[in-house]
Amino acid sequence: MNTGLGIDAGGSRSRWGLVGSDSAVIAQGSVAGFSALQMTDEAGLQRVDDILTSLALEVSVHGRVRSVLAGVTGFGGMHEGTSQLLHALLAKHLRLAGDLVVLSSDIELACHAAFEACGGYLVYAGTGSSAGFVDDCGQFHRAGGRGGILDDGGGGYWIAIQALRQIWRAEDESPGCWVDSPMALALFKEIGGSDWLQTRRLIYGGSRGQIGQLARAVGAAAESDPSARAILQGAGHELARLGNAMIARFGLRPLALAGRVPELHPSIEQSMRESLLPGTDLRRVNLQTHIAAARLALRSPR
Repeated sequence: MNTGLGIDAGGSRSRWGLVGSDSAVIAQGSVAGFSALQMTDEAGLQRVDDILTSLALEVSVHGRVRSVLAGVTGFGGMHEGTSQLLHALLAKHLRLAGDLVVLSSDIELACHAAFEACGGYLVYAGTGSSAGFVDDCGQFHRAGGRGGILDDGGGGYWIAIQALRQIWRAEDESPGCWVDSPMALALFKEIGGSDWLQTRRLIYGGSRGQIGQLARAVGAAAESDPSARAILQGAGHELARLGNAMIARFGLRPLALAGRVPELHPSIEQSMRESLLPGTDLRRVNLQTHIAAARLALRSPR
């Protein structure tokens, strides 16, 4: 049977789906997240190699892959040599000829899963955040998605950093005040302690995905902690900025909101709606990007 493999690799996890020639789903699963940005040093390259080894092992249980389409965080604009290396790793682990492996950015792939060409904009908020649009010529356009150091406003990493910055600034002014903060209590529970060394170890030694996972603790504290709710409302404003940027460039069209961040708390979507340009049709969507990629992998001409 002809089978297509789709991969949606993000900072927190990498989802994969396998479909047959009839487009029916054969199997799906997930492994650890990875980014193309990790492949700039030996340790990061080894980590990606290990993850792809696990992914290929899981997939191989369900049969041989004919072709693969992978959307990878950080892929757009990466150095050509790094792109070629990632391409070669996928081909090696999946035992495919190079022309049967296609790479894309995760947000471009998600746009194709959300709309037909020119149909609307996608704002995606996971570990990072970005917006995308595919025009009627098939050209992909984006806003945001520049990583946690520069931006990624409204993404899980951004939410976690905003929360920890606020907590530790408060500790500078009033040591021990964290015990009265539901948000700090929730975050320190996830980190494994309230000592600065433990926070520092995670922030400067952990991955973006690991840090982004802390956003769940901020969401859990939002009902009892106004500071947590304010951060989540700020995330909604940041996500609206991405949508408004696309509308300003290409005109009013439906806007889809996807990713795990909007699931953290209703205040995120509410504040986003309040900040969008008048007349914007905002829709929450649950994308199965890995499945859409698998079907596209089978349809793509070789």
